[in-house]
Amino acid sequence: MTIAHNHLRDDRTYPFDARGIAKRFRHAAIFGALDALNPGEAMAFRNDHDPLPLLQQMEQRYGRAIAIEYVERNAAGVLIHFTRLASAEAAR
Repeated sequence: MTIAHNHLRDDRTYPFDARGIAKRFRHAAIFGALDALNPGEAMAFRNDHDPLPLLQQMEQRYGRAIAIEYVERNAAGVLIHFTRLASAEAAR
């Protein structure tokens, strides 16, 4: 018997470590992950630098549909929680 795994976490926060993704694919992978989030779900985003250009692109793409909360910011990198608040269309 096969049991399907629905990949849902009780805390509704999913880890995303951008440090292991080739730089040329990072933004596409990040946007794909953000697009997959349902309202109320979050992505715990870890990176080796503060992604200011990415944050600007997110603002243009999602408006107020994604909340951004810095959890860690230091010389080793950042940990940011991106939380889906609503669909991008509803938040504009």
